[in-house]
Amino acid sequence: MKTTEIEKQPILQVSGLKQHFVLKKEVIFQSKQVVKAVDGISFDLFPGETLSIVGESGCGKSTTGRSILRLDEPTEGNVLFKGQSLTKMNKRELRNIRGDIQVIFQDPYASLNPRRTIRQMLEEAMAIQKVLPPNQRESRMLELMKHVGLRPEYLERYPHEFSGGQRQRIGIARALAVNPKIIICDEAVSALDVSIQAQILNLLKKLQKDFDLTFLFISHDLSVVRHISDRVMVMYLGKIVELSDTASLFKNPLHPYTKALLSAIPVTDQTQRKERIILKGDVPSPINPPAGCRFHTRCPFATDLCQSEEPILRESQNQHFVACHYAENLSS
Repeated sequence: MKTTEIEKQPILQVSGLKQHFVLKKEVIFQSKQVVKAVDGISFDLFPGETLSIVGESGCGKSTTGRSILRLDEPTEGNVLFKGQSLTKMNKRELRNIRGDIQVIFQDPYASLNPRRTIRQMLEEAMAIQKVLPPNQRESRMLELMKHVGLRPEYLERYPHEFSGGQRQRIGIARALAVNPKIIICDEAVSALDVSIQAQILNLLKKLQKDFDLTFLFISHDLSVVRHISDRVMVMYLGKIVELSDTASLFKNPLHPYTKALLSAIPVTDQTQRKERIILKGDVPSPINPPAGCRFHTRCPFATDLCQSEEPILRESQNQHFVACHYAENLSS
C-alpha cells in the first residue's frame, strides 16, 4: 500500500506515552531508581498501513507495543483506538476491545500453550471474543489454516510438533481468529531462518490485503522493515528521533542515528556500498539519560546546544519528521 493511499483519519493515536519502571531498592536507604523505557512519544497509525518501529535493543520499541496493548500499564499518556481511550478503559471494557488489537510475539513457541491443540487455541480465542456461534467455528478454523498455509489436519496437533515457521503461522492464525483491525508484530520474524522470514513477510503482506489489516511492525532488522513498511519510526533511548515514509527515510535520512543504522545494512552490490558510520561509546542508561539530545554523547556533530536543549520532533520536509537541531545542515 502506498503512503498516499492511507486514510487521513488515524485508527490509533498515541499521545505523550510514557513507560517508567521503578527498580527495587537493593538497600534500605538507596534512592529510588526509575528506568525511562518510553519517555513521552506521540504518533498516529492509519488504517491499512504498516508502520515499523526500529532501533537498537533497549530503545523502547517493544515496550511501546506492550504499553499500547496495556500488557504493561502506561505510566502516563493516552492511546486512542477509533476515538476510544484504551488507557482509561476498565478490565471489562478492555477485554471487549482486545479482539480489535491483536499481537504476534517474537518467540513462536513460548507464545503458544503447549498443553492445547491448535484447534483448542483457535476455538478459545473465538469463544472469548464471541466472534461466531459454536456451529460456525469449525469452518472458520479450516479457512484460517488455509490462509496461513497449514494443512487442516494440523488442527489436532500440539505446538511442539511444528517447526518455528509453522508455529509462527499458527500465531498469525490465532491473531486472525478474532477479526482484528490492528496487529502488533513484535519482532515477529527475528527468531526465524532467513528463508522462512521471507515467507512469513510475504504472508503478512497478503493477509493485510485480504483482511484489510493495519500493522504496527516492531523490528531491529532494517532490511525487513524496508520490505514491509509504509512508514518507519526510529527510536533511541525511549524517544522518537525520526519518522517518515519508507522511501524518503532510506533515500535521505535526516538524523545522524538513522544514518548510522542504515550504513550498517549489508549489501551485495559493491556499487551500492556506503561508508560505514561507527558510533562511538555505549548507549546511555535509561535510568539516567543525558540532558538535552539523548544522542549527543555518541553523535559526531554534537554541539553545546545539543547538550543543553532537547530537540523536539518537528516536520523538516513533507511528512518527514526529525528530532535534531541541525537536521537540514546534515541532510545529504
